[in-house]
Amino acid sequence: MSYLDRDTYGIYSDTTDDSGPGPRLMGADTLIGEDVYNRQDEDLGDIKEIMLDMRQGQVAYAVLSFGGWLGMGDKLFAVPWQALQLDTVNKRFLLDVSKEHLKNAPGFDKDHWPDMASTEFSTEIHSFYHTQQNLGGARTASGSVMGSGSSSLQSDPGYSGSTESGTGRSGNL
Repeated sequence: MSYLDRDTYGIYSDTTDDSGPGPRLMGADTLIGEDVYNRQDEDLGDIKEIMLDMRQGQVAYAVLSFGGWLGMGDKLFAVPWQALQLDTVNKRFLLDVSKEHLKNAPGFDKDHWPDMASTEFSTEIHSFYHTQQNLGGARTASGSVMGSGSSSLQSDPGYSGSTESGTGRSGNL
């Protein structure tokens, strides 16, 4: 199921003339459940939650569910928002890690969530995904602002990956 299927408010109803906000701005509720794939077209799981940094006023992490079967035995991972790219052609997220690398990622189970606000957790996660923590305008490990790293991933020609002032975006679609 893609974000188009979860769009109860019609946010993405007309993407032909840029009259709506998507995919430049998207509803968090429509992104929960979105599939995540890697560049090798391997299914890495789906987004279970989006964690907001209330002090910084930005999206901090997407919680990715990977492994298990029918929701049982899933391992959860906090993925820095800037490590994800939105693939508007295939209606999914892209995370530039192999399945093997993800299996070694710091994770947790649904009954034992870590303190995601701690400096230690943030340092460990950002180090693993090669992203920078708490930096507005930060770029992904591949050097792209989230969502604009590869022209083949973005179908929106007006999606430039920068704000009016010319600085990049971090953690915003």
